[in-house]
Amino acid sequence: MATPPLETERLLLKPLTPEDAPQIQRIFPRWEIVRYLVASVPWPYPDNGAQHYVENVALPASKEGKGWFWTLRRKAEPQEVIGVICLMDTPDNNRGFWLVPEYEGQGYMTEACQAVTRFWFTDLDREVLRAPKAAINSRSRSLSERSGMRLVRVEKGQYVAGELDTELWEITREEWRRLNP
Repeated sequence: MATPPLETERLLLKPLTPEDAPQIQRIFPRWEIVRYLVASVPWPYPDNGAQHYVENVALPASKEGKGWFWTLRRKAEPQEVIGVICLMDTPDNNRGFWLVPEYEGQGYMTEACQAVTRFWFTDLDREVLRAPKAAINSRSRSLSERSGMRLVRVEKGQYVAGELDTELWEITREEWRRLNP
């Protein structure tokens, strides 16, 4: 299934395109954003990092039907990318996201997660959604708790910031349906 545009009360989630790479390149390479991302994210971030990611990671995964990638844009400023969220058909790693720090703490990522989780369970008809995260990433952890996910495992993981405890959170489709009638 192709990545569809999604909408929340305040956000437009637009499918990622090659034209988004320059804007992502401008806003993404910040320690506050990358430190809790997986170690495969290069740091320092190269000048062509966003273009490489979009063209060689995200869009090929989308084409293969193994990934769905969206830019996050506020309806008030629909031309401005403020983050990215994705779903992936990867064992124990189905959802990932980042948001520029200026928009943290305003509920935008909660809205985006609700929209893509709905897509995962209703449109893609998946049984479980799993999201790994650095245990020290309290904002991401809190979002998982608020959305009804539960902690299923803790292990070590490699991040841009180094080796950290990794928490694996999950929610089943039935649990999600009970919380979102």
